[in-house]
Amino acid sequence: MLSVKGIHTYYGNIHALKGVSFEVLEGEIVTLIGANGAGKSTTLMSLSGVHPPRRGTISLEGKEITRLTPDAIVRLGISQVPEGRKIFPQLTVRENLLMGAYSRNDAVKIREDLERVYDLFPVLKERHRQDGGTLSGGEQQMLAIGRALMARPRLLLLDEPSLGLAPIVVERIFRIIVEIREHGTTILLVEQNAFMALSIANRGYVIETGRVVMEDEAKDLLSDPRVKEAYLGE
Repeated sequence: MLSVKGIHTYYGNIHALKGVSFEVLEGEIVTLIGANGAGKSTTLMSLSGVHPPRRGTISLEGKEITRLTPDAIVRLGISQVPEGRKIFPQLTVRENLLMGAYSRNDAVKIREDLERVYDLFPVLKERHRQDGGTLSGGEQQMLAIGRALMARPRLLLLDEPSLGLAPIVVERIFRIIVEIREHGTTILLVEQNAFMALSIANRGYVIETGRVVMEDEAKDLLSDPRVKEAYLGE
């Protein structure tokens, strides 16, 4: 579904990604793990068109999307849940969700998808008139995921969904991620909680200082001594 080949992304003169390559097959959960500042979030920003790479190519289902604008990339079926959630705090839960469908004009299907999000996250339906900024951290993460799903993506980019959440909430979020995949959405997951990410993923890539240094089946990365020492605290 997604092919990333040798991308180099910069912030000014800072060379953040140095030839990153990987692929995501349809129906997979693929995770990118690594330390803070390794380039994980920059990779997602490059995929979504927010920080396009200077070199290299990004292709979705065989079509190159490297130079497309973020809104065009959303219309092609890629939606991102950003690090830190970034909901609209003064909009209601329902308004936040509808913002995720801004590029669509199929009103009937938008209503259907809104109900699907409410089925996935019942607390959002209970609080649909409540301002997003008044929700708990876990509820805001659910809202951010729901908003991304309202774009009806085929590929969902998740950036640090466990950030700042209590362990019991993290477990719930990860169960929902698996459920989203089971409903047909392919997922690329960036996550510092390497154990949780590898526990649900099909495959994983390890990024260090802007380069992919390891790749394997997720179960094999979980048992790899180098990954255990560097990312699993063992």
